[in-house]
Amino acid sequence: MMSQTPTNPNPKIETSLYETDFYAWTQQQAKLLSEGRWHQLDVTNLIEEIESLGKRERQQLRNRLGVLLGHLLKWQFQPDYRSKSWIATLREQRRRLTILLEENPSWQPYLSETFALSYALGADLGVRETPLDYGDFPETCPYTWEQAIDPEFLPE
Repeated sequence: MMSQTPTNPNPKIETSLYETDFYAWTQQQAKLLSEGRWHQLDVTNLIEEIESLGKRERQQLRNRLGVLLGHLLKWQFQPDYRSKSWIATLREQRRRLTILLEENPSWQPYLSETFALSYALGADLGVRETPLDYGDFPETCPYTWEQAIDPEFLPE
């Protein structure tokens, strides 16, 4: 009796390396790029991944700024609970934000929009990590961008 090997029921649909082993796909695409084998590149998925990288970087900016603003709110609105840990978080987020902005100077026009979105994230953090409610915080961010990233600024 002859054994049959499984076949793809629809030969027109081939599973790509992109779908089955993303890391291997990235290595393959890098090799093809470095060798100048342009016609073999998975252009559709490369475009999607490059766009996704930019979105993830901007998301990192929003998230870090949200953590920073949340800790500034906690500092200002819970003075009895101020701690060395909060200072360390403020310093770390400020440093990481500075590095992100140095590496991505094209974000300057996006900062005011990001600041507003990040303030909402910061208020969420403040409500989640303290007994305070949303109504205890200002509706709009009480700090300027310059204050937020100033290593010496602490709201009183």
